[in-house]
Amino acid sequence: MKMEKMMKMNVLFALVLLVSGLALGGCTKDDDTWNVSELANAREDQDVGGLLMVPLTLIQSAAGKGAVCMDGSLPAYHFDPGHGSGANSWLVNLEGGGWCNNIRSCVYRKTSRRGSSNYMEKEIPFTGIMSNDPAMNPDFYNWNRVKVRYCDGASFKGEGYDKDSGLYFRGQRIYEAAMEELMSKGMRNADQAFLSGCSAGGLAVVQHCDEFHGLFPANIKVKCIADAGLFLDAVDVAGGRTLRGFYGGVVNLQGAAANLPKNCTSQMDGALCFFPENILNNIQTPLLFVNTAYDVWQIQESLAPKSADPTGYWDSCKKNYTTCDAKQIQFLQEFRDQMLNRVNYFSGLKQNGLFINSCFAHCQTERQDTWYQDDSPRIRNLTVAKAVGDWYLDRSEVKVIDCAYPCDSSCHNLIFRRS
Repeated sequence: MKMEKMMKMNVLFALVLLVSGLALGGCTKDDDTWNVSELANAREDQDVGGLLMVPLTLIQSAAGKGAVCMDGSLPAYHFDPGHGSGANSWLVNLEGGGWCNNIRSCVYRKTSRRGSSNYMEKEIPFTGIMSNDPAMNPDFYNWNRVKVRYCDGASFKGEGYDKDSGLYFRGQRIYEAAMEELMSKGMRNADQAFLSGCSAGGLAVVQHCDEFHGLFPANIKVKCIADAGLFLDAVDVAGGRTLRGFYGGVVNLQGAAANLPKNCTSQMDGALCFFPENILNNIQTPLLFVNTAYDVWQIQESLAPKSADPTGYWDSCKKNYTTCDAKQIQFLQEFRDQMLNRVNYFSGLKQNGLFINSCFAHCQTERQDTWYQDDSPRIRNLTVAKAVGDWYLDRSEVKVIDCAYPCDSSCHNLIFRRS
């Protein structure tokens, strides 16, 4: 590959990772913020010619509904209208970007684009499943494509207000205000609709999938795709459950339990109902999981966080999979087994889909290199883009699971710089 092409691809990857909330280059800046460090100012002084840059739109009607970001600013979205055969097709993407579980981390968050529209980029690139280029996104390029920005900290599920800190937890209201805005922009006339999201946005898709379906008449095709959203209630390397404890803080602080599925919260604690595995079997709308079996975010922050690995035994492995020893690989294989076990019943339902490859990555639908390129990751020669298109458009059933590491040579594995 020519050096110029490699440099342009690296800039593209950085921009997409910046927007999605995961960036190459390090660990969390603050253990409580749960956001992998970002490539600030990645767009400056870089050639991004050819990328579709889509402007920010504030939801002016949201204030009257109390649907505001954590700092009280208006929520926002980016919208590129559809055309031709896609004029009445809608792809709505819920942005990801971690969560906050206590006052300190949420106060920190509200001074960033993750908690305030005042800090959001005025325009962002649409790539991967959001691209307007038929050569890069064959099935969805001419649809109405929308990215709803994430500024609440609980996967669009919070409901509350903390007077002392001035924090608004209004994720559910933001979701509803955004959907109302989009319906007024023409989505009410959709003949097909698709809800997508990666990471915390992927978890939001799982939580909102049936609600999204309920916006449309019964005869309209509506499906959902959760990319890197299959967060597991897994045991960490110290034998604890780091992510369960963290989600407990998110749900309790932000009042999310009131908005979680009642058929789950009537049987178990709200924190457990934040995990996709505890609600996915009751989702009625067709849902596709695109996930890596060795999700790097979950390895770094759920399985082997600093709190569970005080000696740093996992430091090298969790940043560079090639340095993992046999014992660590075995632990990761057991994590993969747990993931497959959790989706066993779900995948048996005809309407649902799976694309689980054995890569060390996180979010594959919004990155152009992992979505659709000549060297994109494949399972049995099926790219992520082809799998998603086949599944949504009913060209074929998609339930593909990769063989275990290290058999897949097509992966675009992420390696992080050592801090």
